[in-house]
Amino acid sequence: MAEKVRCEKCNRNFKNEEGLAMHNHAKHFDEEEVEKKPLITKKIRNWGIFIVIFGVFLFGIVWSFTSISSAQELPPTTMAGHVEASPPAHVIKKPMGVAVQKHMLEHVDGNDGGKGGVIINYNCKDFECEDDLISNLESFAGKFNYVYVAPFKNMPVKIALTKLGFIETYDEYDSIKIETFITGIIPESG
Repeated sequence: MAEKVRCEKCNRNFKNEEGLAMHNHAKHFDEEEVEKKPLITKKIRNWGIFIVIFGVFLFGIVWSFTSISSAQELPPTTMAGHVEASPPAHVIKKPMGVAVQKHMLEHVDGNDGGKGGVIINYNCKDFECEDDLISNLESFAGKFNYVYVAPFKNMPVKIALTKLGFIETYDEYDSIKIETFITGIIPESG
């Protein structure tokens, strides 16, 4: 016959070790020695969770700024946020800064009280442009002394014309529409 096992805390007898273990778990559970994780393990786990959450948060911020800055946009039509600077010429081969474009919408070549400028922007990086498109657009800068021509990165259209408060966009070159926008008068054909 198996030897009985006695509970040291309440002096009760049990048939075997398994019975004593079940008794201790049921009656003396708060007194059981609970295996505690070492403090260093808890700190590592907590810092790990913090780093993961912080990383996700930081990734979200970086992603939002990157997507905003790489988003396609159209050239400006207002003066808000302009700088007192003029472009080096009326035909520019590199993109004209948005703040400079805003200043040219206010007045041509920075001359106070002067007529507001018209800016022709094109995007031949993302669109297929005809061989003579850029030279055709640049001819308007020679024809009108208040017109500027420059490329514009990430623009969702091939051609955009802006003047203070107005914008027109084109997917194809149309000299009559462009000149009408610039002058406000439909040119005579001939």
